[in-house]
Order: sequence, then C-alpha cells, then structure tokens
Amino acid sequence: MSDLERYREKTFEEIKHLNEYDQEYWSARELAAVLEYRDWRNFIAALQRAVQACESAGYQAFDHFVDATDMIETGKGAQREVQDYHLSRYACYLIVMNGDPRKEVIALGQTYFAVKTRQQELIEGYDSLEEDQKRLAIRREMAEHNKSLAEAAKMAGVIEPVDYATFQNAGYKGLYGGLTAQDIKERKHLTKSQNILDHMGSTELAANLFRATQTDEKLRREKIRGKQAASDTHYKVGKKVRQTIQELGGTMPEELPTPDKSIKQLEREQEKKEITA
Repeated sequence: MSDLERYREKTFEEIKHLNEYDQEYWSARELAAVLEYRDWRNFIAALQRAVQACESAGYQAFDHFVDATDMIETGKGAQREVQDYHLSRYACYLIVMNGDPRKEVIALGQTYFAVKTRQQELIEGYDSLEEDQKRLAIRREMAEHNKSLAEAAKMAGVIEPVDYATFQNAGYKGLYGGLTAQDIKERKHLTKSQNILDHMGSTELAANLFRATQTDEKLRREKIRGKQAASDTHYKVGKKVRQTIQELGGTMPEELPTPDKSIKQLEREQEKKEITA
C-alpha cells in the first residue's frame, strides 16, 4: 500500500499531532497526501497562497506555518531529509480554502477545518468549556447568524413567511437526511411552540451554525436569486455538512441525544447565579 493510500484511510483529526507544549499541529506532508496532492510542488503553490492570505488578514505567517524537516525512506533502508511544515489549524483551513475546489476531498477539508476554526473563533478557550457553556455560546452565535441568513434569503427573493419556512426546512432536510423541522421536533418530543435550536447539544448546534453561516455566505457571494434557488442552495449546503460528518465517522445530527435542559432553562439558571453572586 502506498503512502497516499495509507493516508487516505485517515481522517484529518487522526493525522493531528501535539508538540511538547500540547499544542496541536499538522504535518504539511501528511496533509498533502490526505488532500490527494501527488506533486509536492502543487501543494506548495496552495500553501504559498495560504501564507499570503494569512498575512493579508493581519496575522504573522510564522505563527501558523513553521518550517520543519522530515525523514523519508528512499529504498533499501536509506533515508533522506525533506522539507516539511508544521501547520496550525488555521493554516490548514487557509490551505484547503486555496486548494482545487473540484476535488471532493478538498470540499470535505474546507468544511472540517472551517467548523473547527469557527469553534475556536467563537470563544477563547472553547475546548475547555463545560457542555452547557458551549451550548449557550453557540446558541447566541446561531441567533445572530440566523438574522443574517434571513436577510440574505430575503435578498434572494424569499419574502413571505411560508416561503421562509420552506427555505429553512430545505436546510434541515439536507443536514438531517430528509427530516423536516416538524420531523426533528417529533424525534425530540418537542411541542409546536418549542424552538429546535434550544434543545440541541453543542455538537448538533455547531453543525447547524456552520450550515447557516455557509448558506448565508453562498447566497450573497453567488448572488443567488429566486426562492427555489435559495432553498436548493440551503439544502445542498446542509447535505454537504452531513456528508462531512459521515466522512469523519461522526454521529448523524438526528441521532445525537437531546439535552435534559433547554437553552432557556440554562439562561434562567445563569441569571439567578449572576443575581446571587
């Protein structure tokens, strides 16, 4: 089995490394193999575009793209030193965003690293938060981005409330394997007046946050017009997020457990703590 075939069996998470300071990084050589770059020079071209994007965003490239070397076998047990880079999650995100979009694995990488990068941007120390804190943080983000998504949908031609309901259902159907909002409520044993998003764990909320933000950006970027075209876009984005979850071996959103407490309950408990503090 070739190196390329071996790396294909691994997910992006499985090729993650930790340095002596417990900081995560990815090897550029391993990432190139997962992303199906047969020619190192082609991968370097994408990496260099990512470095430029990093600097244009106001970040120091050397914080995210660290020069390194790697040893490879050249035959008969001999080894030689080759160029490598240790990449931050943000660097990986920029590389896949500057990769060949025609490759399915590039699209998967874009989704994976964008979701994880977004979680880190969401709130400092996200990974160290308790589950309830994560839920509250992502739910607040979701509320803000749903406003922006509604605006983008309106610009595309989704005007009437019934049309917006169809538009929202399209996103859920893509992400939840054909289930509508009502279907999801029934699975969660919710009443008609209860908001689905208030009864999701952090993992399920994160998937929905990415569905919303990416649909919003796609509608605006591609200047999509027409309510059917907008709904189709929402469905396709939701389906792509679902596909990525499946590729990474994750649990489908409809199979994730419903938390015992709703977001409203958590907010009330937080308010009481703040009053008594």
